[in-house]
Amino acid sequence: MAKERFEFTGALKRKLYIVAIVGFALLLIGSLLPSGEHESEEHGGEHATEEHVSTDHAEATDHAEAADHAVAEEHHDEPAAEHAGGWFKRVKIDLWINNVYFTGLALIGIFFFAIQYASQAGWSTYVLRIPLSMAQWLPYAFVLMLGSFALFGHDIFHWTHSDLYDTASSHYDKLIDGKSGFFFFPLEGGSFPIFFILRMVVFFGVWYWILSKMKSLSIAEDELGGNTYWYKLRKFSATFLVFFAVSSSVSAWDWVMSIDTHWFSTMFGWYVFASWWVSGLAFITLVTVLLKDAGYLTQVTSNHLHDLGKFIFAFSIFWTYIWFSQFLLIYYANIPEESVYFVERMMSDKYAPFFFINLIMNFLFPFLTLMTRDAKRLTVFLKIVCLVVLLGHWIDFYLMATPGTMGEEGAFGLTEIGMYMIFGAAFVYVTLNALTKYALVPKNHPMLEEAKHHHI
Repeated sequence: MAKERFEFTGALKRKLYIVAIVGFALLLIGSLLPSGEHESEEHGGEHATEEHVSTDHAEATDHAEAADHAVAEEHHDEPAAEHAGGWFKRVKIDLWINNVYFTGLALIGIFFFAIQYASQAGWSTYVLRIPLSMAQWLPYAFVLMLGSFALFGHDIFHWTHSDLYDTASSHYDKLIDGKSGFFFFPLEGGSFPIFFILRMVVFFGVWYWILSKMKSLSIAEDELGGNTYWYKLRKFSATFLVFFAVSSSVSAWDWVMSIDTHWFSTMFGWYVFASWWVSGLAFITLVTVLLKDAGYLTQVTSNHLHDLGKFIFAFSIFWTYIWFSQFLLIYYANIPEESVYFVERMMSDKYAPFFFINLIMNFLFPFLTLMTRDAKRLTVFLKIVCLVVLLGHWIDFYLMATPGTMGEEGAFGLTEIGMYMIFGAAFVYVTLNALTKYALVPKNHPMLEEAKHHHI
């Protein structure tokens, strides 16, 4: 059974094509439906609270309500061109959100693979090829991220506008100008963000280089056996984990937190990692269960599924801990520059429902569903929880990015769902195609016997 290979059938490929085509159709339908968005007159979409932070929560709330009324009053008079512009801006933002989300899934593939070797874990040997295949999305993610930033960076990131750094301009922003070195060093603020781009290139380059080494060593271990490759994989895994600890946090600041340029949180790197990590665990578990249902991974038992279920259960709580710690400190301190981030999300008719749905899908549902031992061992429960968690954390990223780019002009509908389906189909296609390149189970892994007798 150790030599079994996954067959990516034509029928399965057609299903993924259909999902992608439906996603495109939803995108097009979304462009025809009225949504009430308008392009802002200046810098197209940065939220007003970033330019003029209220002195207390009441003022921030009044501002949000006023924006709601203004949009509602203008809705019926919206010209077709303005509507099309608003829809296209949503597409740009959704492109960035989905790319960050699925880049995280690919990164967690390497992270999961690496942490098993670094910790000398044996129970996970049967499923190691799944996270290794997820990571093959990284080259596509890099091209998409670099391209979308080059084409749509002005619509996504407020700090990219040059007049914010011009002291003679009416849009000059002292706070953002003070952060210019983080984006533009060694150039002047408002020029080419060379430091930002350099970090992106270096991160993706190192991630992919380490992934390539791990993949080649894993395949060599399959062909030649022995413990030599296992020890080499341990060293590369430890190297990756150190680099990942820094690069994942900095990339979270770059790609997500800098959208709200005035706002910052010292916990944000952990928060994004927690969301990525739980999503990655859910994807690994879901693919494992579906492969087992299809007749593959016959060596995987309820004990292995139990461990995967425990990971999802435990780190859903961990994500909630980070979420609540960040929220509580800001809520208790009640400093306007900090609290405005949550005011935008909690007190807006556009985002408040998703604010609470986020907590239900990513904490309450997995916590209550996977609380018992049996639930972690039954595939029906694992499938449902994994699907809910994957969708829930995508909504989490939607909440992180959309209010800071679209403000009260944001929306959630067929456009967002369509983009998620397109990215999801592409990511699954790349993952499953990579699974066909090697045996599903590493046949010469030194921990294979331990995995075989794993029992909890």
